Amino acid sequence: MSNKKEASAQGAVQMKKPDETTARYEFSDQVGHLLRRAYQRHTALFQQSIPDSKLTVGQFVVLCALRDHAHSSIIDLVKLTVIDQSTIRGVVDRLKSRGLIKLDTDPDDRRKVIASLNPAGLRMVEEMEPFARTITEETFGTLNEAERVALLYLLRKMIGSEPNPGHINGQG
Repeated sequence: MSNKKEASAQGAVQMKKPDETTARYEFSDQVGHLLRRAYQRHTALFQQSIPDSKLTVGQFVVLCALRDHAHSSIIDLVKLTVIDQSTIRGVVDRLKSRGLIKLDTDPDDRRKVIASLNPAGLRMVEEMEPFARTITEETFGTLNEAERVALLYLLRKMIGSEPNPGHINGQG
């Protein structure tokens, strides 16, 4: 085997081939399916609990990101929120049309759009934050404190980010 093929094989994840003794693949037991179901539950709780029926989870996340990182470009918002660029543009447009954010051009680069909260946007975040905390609690459901800490730790580990001690208790 050539060095290139060996390096490639060493860096690859070792996958077991199924055999007759391997249990049947049950999609409903797979991590992706369970994560999707948990997110769907969280989104449903958000839509049921948030008093502003026009506010979506994505819009709230963008408002929070702008509160924490004022004057962010669209690219910055994509990185902060992990919402893809085509979706973030629609979210930003809807927030702008509601008068919750303003858009300006970067004085150093006229091609770059900079978003920031309007006073109404800041009020919206402040008014919705207690509801968002309750939604987080409801999303955790019957998990005890140790299970909540473990879940957040494991999710952060799965996505490759270091746990932030200030956010490990579910406040992030």
